[in-house]
Amino acid sequence: MIQIKRVYDPPSRDDGARILAERLWPRGVKKESLHFDAWPKEIAPGTELRKWFQHDPAKWPEFQRRYRMELEGHPSVWQPILELAKKGNVTLLYSSHDAQHNNVAAVKSFLEERLSLQGDLKS
Repeated sequence: MIQIKRVYDPPSRDDGARILAERLWPRGVKKESLHFDAWPKEIAPGTELRKWFQHDPAKWPEFQRRYRMELEGHPSVWQPILELAKKGNVTLLYSSHDAQHNNVAAVKSFLEERLSLQGDLKS
């Protein structure tokens, strides 16, 4: 199962592998206080796309389309996360205030689609 959680929320046993899915370190969080297993910065959108989007919900559909194109071009970044999700829980960590319109929500959807296509989605 793939889930998302804000970096400011406490970890739980159900989190499984905790992946920080941001390009920039979250504001106000000390590195030693954040419990995470990996930080593949390349899973986050490129700087140009991130700056264009600026967490504007009106741009969400186009952001998702562009971001998926970026992700499709870099399977070496997301494939390890997919493999972890086949074995157990994965929690993608984000710092945005908007839980619905952020890159981690888009990555979750992207990965779940791939798991579903492979018939490996754990419920």
